[in-house]
Amino acid sequence: MIKNLGHAGTHRRVALNVGSGFVPGLNSVLMGAALAGGKLGWEMVGIRDGFEGLLHPERYPDGGLMALSPERVESLDPATAGVLGQAPAVDPFHSPAPGGADVDLSDEILKKLQAAHVDALVSAVGVAGLGILEKLHRKGLHTVCIPRSIENDVVSTPMSFGFNTALSTTIEMLNKAYQAARSARKVAVVEVLGQQAGWIALQAGIAARADAVLMPEIPCRLRHLVSRLKDKLSARRPWGLVVVAEGAQIFELPSEPAGGAPVPDEDGPCVVPGPGRAAEMVADRLRARIGAEITPLVVGPWARGGNPTAVDQQLGMAYGAAAIQALKGGRNGVMVAFMPPEFRLVPLAESVGKVRTVPHDSEFLRIAGSLGIYLGTGL
Repeated sequence: MIKNLGHAGTHRRVALNVGSGFVPGLNSVLMGAALAGGKLGWEMVGIRDGFEGLLHPERYPDGGLMALSPERVESLDPATAGVLGQAPAVDPFHSPAPGGADVDLSDEILKKLQAAHVDALVSAVGVAGLGILEKLHRKGLHTVCIPRSIENDVVSTPMSFGFNTALSTTIEMLNKAYQAARSARKVAVVEVLGQQAGWIALQAGIAARADAVLMPEIPCRLRHLVSRLKDKLSARRPWGLVVVAEGAQIFELPSEPAGGAPVPDEDGPCVVPGPGRAAEMVADRLRARIGAEITPLVVGPWARGGNPTAVDQQLGMAYGAAAIQALKGGRNGVMVAFMPPEFRLVPLAESVGKVRTVPHDSEFLRIAGSLGIYLGTGL
């Protein structure tokens, strides 16, 4: 068990680490936390690759822990990849072991943190990582978490770190797809990030003037989409843009009856194509039915790269500093949540096992509907 933090003036050693999955600008989070901690006279250290640097320090030429002095972090470039790396996509409570059996490494992690004289841990993690840290907290770890999510699907906060960068990159890509489709007189079907939540698809689709946005929260009947696109396409406007989140729920088109009989007024099965397949599936189903050239494009994974936006650089610094302020105030077992115009602390137990999806009364849905964007059945 990690030792008690004591009062605010106590000398502390605080560790920082990062969960799995790359998010642009993570150095900003580390800088914010390390500078705020250094200002209090605390010793700040980073754990390489999640908990890997703690569990396997021999794998790193300079050791698994990295000193994060104010002098060192001030020289970091906030636009480059995170200096601490990122965790493997493995749950330490169920870590694969030789022979196929899972091993629980949680006690080993707590022992290693205690041996390294770490008083508390600040972790920048996504939905899965919050669950892992909440379980470690229940076993004695003093921790404050920072929500980072490209898809903005962490509950209790309307803006996770990394979302603004992914949204901006996606909008830029959709604008280019729209321009290319218009120039070539085609319909572009573009797949974007969003396995469980449609925030990127919806907000980017609005910005890029999409004709339709398909996302996980609202099932789409392809026969309805075909009808809407036919109404929009014409000899004067033979182009269009359909945005598809990778986790969209799509009801298949009914089978074509033999002998030229009328198509039945029913749907095929509901499918979720999955990452890398959604755009191709929708494009295939539309080609023979709307009399236009269809070009599928997958841009989702590429929105995870690039430089952080100014919003995320500032937000990263603020999230890091807010986590240190939480520890200074004696709080732990919480997530720092940006709820404009302020940061609040949310118990980890309220944030795990849930996904922040687009609610059906979202103002963004009303805006999209007012712009004539098809969003799925019933809207």
